[in-house]
Amino acid sequence: MGQKQQLSGDPRPDTKKKRRVAFSNIDTGIPAKDCIKIYLVCTKEEVGSTDSLCIDPVDLNSFFDDEDGKIYGFQGLKITVWFSIVSFHAYADIVFDSTSDGGKGITDLKSALQNIFAETLVDNKDDFLQTFSRDVNFIGSLVAEGKVLHPKASSNGISNDSNFHLQAANYDLEVTRFPMDNMAGRNLYSRLVPLALLLIDGSSPIDVTDPRWELYVLTQKNNGQLEQTHPTLLGFTALYRFYHYPDSSRLRLSQILVLPPYQRKGFGRFLLEVLNNVAILENVHDFTIEEPLSQLLQLRTCIDIKRLRGFSPIQEAVSSAVSQFKLGRLSKKVSFPPLLPPSEAIETVRKSLKITKEQFLHCWEILVFLGLEPDKHMEDFILVVSSRMRDDLIGESSDAEGKQVVDVPTDYDQEMSFVMFRSTTNASTGVETDESRANQEEQLKKLVDDRVNEIKLIAQKVSAC
Repeated sequence: MGQKQQLSGDPRPDTKKKRRVAFSNIDTGIPAKDCIKIYLVCTKEEVGSTDSLCIDPVDLNSFFDDEDGKIYGFQGLKITVWFSIVSFHAYADIVFDSTSDGGKGITDLKSALQNIFAETLVDNKDDFLQTFSRDVNFIGSLVAEGKVLHPKASSNGISNDSNFHLQAANYDLEVTRFPMDNMAGRNLYSRLVPLALLLIDGSSPIDVTDPRWELYVLTQKNNGQLEQTHPTLLGFTALYRFYHYPDSSRLRLSQILVLPPYQRKGFGRFLLEVLNNVAILENVHDFTIEEPLSQLLQLRTCIDIKRLRGFSPIQEAVSSAVSQFKLGRLSKKVSFPPLLPPSEAIETVRKSLKITKEQFLHCWEILVFLGLEPDKHMEDFILVVSSRMRDDLIGESSDAEGKQVVDVPTDYDQEMSFVMFRSTTNASTGVETDESRANQEEQLKKLVDDRVNEIKLIAQKVSAC
């Protein structure tokens, strides 16, 4: 039997060449917030300058289609957006080193940016620069078609010091109202939508075809910063007018924004005070704010506290509540009256000042605190606040804590049939009731501390005004 001959003269067994396998880089994407900068500009000379005002959007990532809000397919990507607060147009300067599909495609940047800026986005930089001169009176031309409102000086809660921090300078301010059946209002709001999306948390465009929406814009006639006589838009707010049976309406503030260059100058307070006066003069049922953030809630509360302190019909009720603390240490008593206003005071405030019951109760403890001597009455005040919060939180939930709902076989509708019974343990967690109670007490203490700190902060702000 013959043997196969060696094909190579090299006897080493590792002479075979190994095939190299290469893997392409996986595209992990770029978070939109890491590669996009947005500047607000009021002159064409500011376009291209990084010294311009750079804003911090609430959530840029949400405008991109991918579920994680990233941009894919670009290397070295930088997007700089210039937004004019004169014409309310935008221009995007997009720069990148290269593009490649790393497995998730290449993001359509133009489409993504249009999700934010829509019709305000200008493709050509030269065209964008021309808007500063072409649309220099854009705001003025539209304001002329709206209804100008003015704060009304009065007593009993209608603001008579609306200028707030504006008293030191001659600010020529106007608030103009546009119902959404007004074409000028629709045109203006379409330019303001990008600012609402970028700077108002959780906002979405209002339905401009619904005439129950109203747009209020705050403008300044003479702005020394711009050295021009054309009105400058400082801020805006969108309100919805609900029907209230039988012949009234309710106003709800949905969006409010003071443009970043003009924040912390009292303009937001001025705008809110004008809206309070609108609610009173038009005799709406009440005026509310939709899911206000903490800063807006504090501002609103400061305004309402000043209005309530000048509202004579409740002064006796506040004095009566304050006097309870001056009778002696409440902590030594077995029981004490709750820190609540009389029911007639709640209705009087709603009718006259258009402040809801919920907001009035939020202000009530602060009104009482302002009448106390903190060094003498703080312990009792905290005790009363804790008692009230216990009734609101634990008092209502403690009975339900040990209850369970169980589906049972039945000939009736399954979704409408159940049995409830009381248990000594929590059905969802299996935690003993005593332990749950201890957790509730700990949570209550934290909530009370937060509430007392909030009361002190607002009282300090009100006293400083």
